[in-house]
Amino acid sequence: MSAAAPPLSRPEVLVAGEPGEGLALVLTAPISFWGGVDPTSGRIADVRHPQHGTSIAGRVLFLPGTIGSSSASAVLLELAHNGHAPAAIVMNEPDAILLLGLIVAKQMGWKTPVAVRLPASEFVRFEGHRVRVDGAFLGTLETG
Repeated sequence: MSAAAPPLSRPEVLVAGEPGEGLALVLTAPISFWGGVDPTSGRIADVRHPQHGTSIAGRVLFLPGTIGSSSASAVLLELAHNGHAPAAIVMNEPDAILLLGLIVAKQMGWKTPVAVRLPASEFVRFEGHRVRVDGAFLGTLETG
C-alpha cells in the first residue's frame, strides 16, 4: 500500500515557465550550481553533496538553499539549453542569480521550467512522489 498523497499546495511563482512533472528530488543540503552540477548531464557533481551522482534532469527539484555563485545562472541556462534542466524548481528562498538563468532561457525561446517558492518545511511531504507544478498549484500524481 502506498502512502497517501499530500494535498495540493499553493506556491508563490518566482519565474513563470512551462508546467513541470516528474519524480520529486528533495535535496538534503544546499547546493552550488557552479561546480556542483554538471551542465552537460544534469548530475550533481559535488562529491561533498549527500546526493552526489544523482541527476536533477527531468525531476521536480526541491532546493532547501543554494550556495551562491554569480555563475549559477549560466549553469542553469546551459542545463535548459542541453535539455537537462529540472522539470520544475521549488525553492525555500529565491536566489535571484540562479533564477536569472531561467529568465534568459525563456527569452532565448528555450524550454524553461517553472520556479516556485514553498517553505522548506513542506518539502518532505513530496519525497518519493511524482509531482506536478503548474505555477498555481503543486501536487502529487497517482503512481499506480
